Amino acid sequence: MPSLILILGDQLNRNISSLKKANKHEDFILMCEVSAEATYVKHHKKKIALVLSAMRHFSQELTDAGYKVIYIKLDDKSNTGSLESEVQRIAKAKKCSWVIITHPGEYRVYENLDSLKNSNLEIQWIEDDRFMCSRNEFADWVKEKKQPRMENFYRYMRQKHNILMRGKQPEGKKWNFDKDNRKTPKNGEIPSKPRKFKPDAITNEILSLVEKNFSDHFGDLEPFEIAVTRKQALIALNHFINERLVNFGDYQDAMLENEPFMYHSLLSFYLNIGLLVPNEIIVKAQQAYENGHVAINAAEGFIRQILGWREYIRGIYWHKMPNYSNSNFFNAKKQLPEFFWNGDTKLNCLSQCINETKNNAYAHHIQRLMVLGNFCLLTGIQPKQVNEWYLIVYADAFEWVELPNVVGMILFADGGYLASKPYASGGAYINKMSNYCKTCHYKVSEKTGEKACPFNYLYWNFLDKHREKLSSNQRLTMVYSTLNKMGHERLSDIRSDAKSFIRSI
Repeated sequence: MPSLILILGDQLNRNISSLKKANKHEDFILMCEVSAEATYVKHHKKKIALVLSAMRHFSQELTDAGYKVIYIKLDDKSNTGSLESEVQRIAKAKKCSWVIITHPGEYRVYENLDSLKNSNLEIQWIEDDRFMCSRNEFADWVKEKKQPRMENFYRYMRQKHNILMRGKQPEGKKWNFDKDNRKTPKNGEIPSKPRKFKPDAITNEILSLVEKNFSDHFGDLEPFEIAVTRKQALIALNHFINERLVNFGDYQDAMLENEPFMYHSLLSFYLNIGLLVPNEIIVKAQQAYENGHVAINAAEGFIRQILGWREYIRGIYWHKMPNYSNSNFFNAKKQLPEFFWNGDTKLNCLSQCINETKNNAYAHHIQRLMVLGNFCLLTGIQPKQVNEWYLIVYADAFEWVELPNVVGMILFADGGYLASKPYASGGAYINKMSNYCKTCHYKVSEKTGEKACPFNYLYWNFLDKHREKLSSNQRLTMVYSTLNKMGHERLSDIRSDAKSFIRSI
């Protein structure tokens, strides 16, 4: 009797674990475009287009390779609209009693599909071996740690996989070159552009489909220049390694007006849906260092994001779910401001990041963390609203990677389980790492008052408001020492300005 092998929209790789079980002559491969996955939050139009186009291209690739593919399009008349109902429908039609699925990345998808066990279907879950640390391995690593830290996990992964190692010692005699990765670009220095791809007939059909069915979703659909096949993704990878990685290390934290990508790779688009896998990216970055093409801070900084942070975040997600999504350490209750959807704010840094997100379904990690996220933290926006916004607006956002970053890193909503301190700052950090402040309505040099940069008084107001929860944090000792030396009048101005600003948004 044939098995039904379900391939999800973020599992678009010929080596995905479920396909390794496939009998080309007997088993059926099922891929479904379902409205439930596009609308459980109103995803950015570009994200929907990326996933659907990549799915259709991958389906064609599997068909050409001899697999028996059943592909359900979004507008098929018989499409029931959800993954679980489509599995049941096709399994019945093809007389399949077994359904084989590589374990989903998202808890929500796992729960929905696991409900199929209540029918007559047998579900065989297979571990997703694209990751370099399995969920069980991470659980073993983390179980004795009250406060796990990415840096320790990263060192463990470096040693295990022999990445940038000289025997038992790290290459360059340091594990982390982050201090060398905080330079600001020189005036007039323009980053090289990421590789762009022209839509083919399949992608153009998808663009029309998205515009027809999801016109009320956030974001600009065109121009659409993202890779949608493995071949294109490999071209994008090689272009980054050859042209952009050399400057990534120095300027990975930098931000410039009208330069949304800087030296970042944009490979998360392809990594998170399976067109690329972590190990092949890491190997190429290490080879670029070993060949003398890039400096150690560029290779190490890039590899740390994939081997360290990405794997760590995924481990935390599955270790802490499902309750992790309810975290709200600061009891934040404010509503997300309307300008997060249209960029209509006098804060130039926010306007730049929001409009670039709208245009590209992308912002790099410092824009997400230290501009957009920092603002949400300082103004006390509800974590669930922030989580939903990040999940909606970025094409590389899936809950397993988005949720821990927002809950643990951006909002400190887990109370310090993931990060050792809140990533909060005033306007000085944004001014140091960008040129946003030069053309802003507000003045970053002013601390309080009508023309002062709101980040300045919001930062100190946040620390003042949460003294009881944060003042004992050893990494904030100097900050609270400064706050405690502030006079009553200045502190009163900070509180008043913060209250007025938060009320205004």
